[in-house]
Amino acid sequence: MQTSVVKWGNSHGIRLPKAFLKSINIMENDPVDVTLDNEKIIIKKIETKQRKRLEQRLFEFYGENFEKIVETQKEYDWGKPVGKEVW
Repeated sequence: MQTSVVKWGNSHGIRLPKAFLKSINIMENDPVDVTLDNEKIIIKKIETKQRKRLEQRLFEFYGENFEKIVETQKEYDWGKPVGKEVW
């Protein structure tokens, strides 16, 4: 495929076909590493750690099925509001 370098703000850019990016699992705004090797430009996707979901964090914290722990939790009555709390 032949393409051209275009001005993009104060920089320059090359448009890559969506099919190219899809085939190597790169999506819009994914971080990439760009290196220069002799006269070749190499673009590689940077693998980032997935953020843990709340369920995963609770499971790691409690060390067992957190749903059982949540079921045993009781609501506490702290008394009537004091001051200007709105409930």
